Amino acid sequence: MSIVRTPEERSRIGVFGAGAWGTALASTFSQAHDVTLWTREDGHAEEMRAARVNARYLPDIRLPDALQFSEDFALAAREADLHLIVTPLAGLRETVRNLTRIAPGVPLLWACKGVESDTARLAHEIVREERGNEDACGVLTGPSFAQEVAAGLPGAIALASRDIAFARHWVSRLHQPRLRLYANDDVIGCELGGALKNVIAIAAGIADAQGFGLNARAALITRGLAEIARLGVALGAQRSTLMGLAGMGDLILTCTGDLSRNRRVGLGLGKGQTLDEILTQLGHVAEGVPCSHAAVQLARRHSVELPICETVAELLTSPRPDPRGAVERLLGREPREEE
Repeated sequence: MSIVRTPEERSRIGVFGAGAWGTALASTFSQAHDVTLWTREDGHAEEMRAARVNARYLPDIRLPDALQFSEDFALAAREADLHLIVTPLAGLRETVRNLTRIAPGVPLLWACKGVESDTARLAHEIVREERGNEDACGVLTGPSFAQEVAAGLPGAIALASRDIAFARHWVSRLHQPRLRLYANDDVIGCELGGALKNVIAIAAGIADAQGFGLNARAALITRGLAEIARLGVALGAQRSTLMGLAGMGDLILTCTGDLSRNRRVGLGLGKGQTLDEILTQLGHVAEGVPCSHAAVQLARRHSVELPICETVAELLTSPRPDPRGAVERLLGREPREEE
């Protein structure tokens, strides 16, 4: 089922980033809007155009006939009424800079999750630095595996902007019968929930691989949520946001779902694989890996304790990681009052 829109209700959307998530969003939104999916890889646009499949990143999903493809960044930018960036977080800064240069003032959404490695900046801070402001901007985030969204399975995500009127406007235009969007004005909370849940998912995967059981997984998820909320409040986020789609919802999905790349990183580490081996087999970016170190840096800047994130960061850099010992140390920490 799709929403039929009049020409006046249709938007021209440029989606920048043709990985699994970018392709899934482009495919979904093309049911009601005129969407162009931009890819930086030579020959990739023609492959998708000919086969109607993104064989590199989403091989099992047929893409709608209405979806357009391009390797011409400037053309995709100039022809759009809305820019949607779905690159890995490492590509966000360059993409915003180029969009601002080529098509300044076009409304902008991003669906990147993480914390910038070198600067410990959240995505909206990167956007503000490169764009000069956060006007007509917002983040799209929440519990959403690309495979399921592209297949048309039901789900819900949040669209957050400091300008709630902007968020409500684009929620109204972009919502689909099987992809519900909810407006939010807590950009920090939504971004932090989407970033740190990947780190907690690595810890949950390690615990699962070590056979610690469902009780331990539940404990890690719950205490992970407490870490996210602790840092979020210190940064100015609303605690209620972190109990919603962008916080608890995304955390539960990523820590328990078999499609979670970050959980698979943890499973590999727990089975004794090296990080290089895991990432090679994965073939996709696992944002929790760089985010773990940046999150620890951000927490120290604000004098906040993140024991799970710190443990994951240590494991990822240790020449001889001891995942079982690390999880046992986490679960055996001194008792304290629950937050």
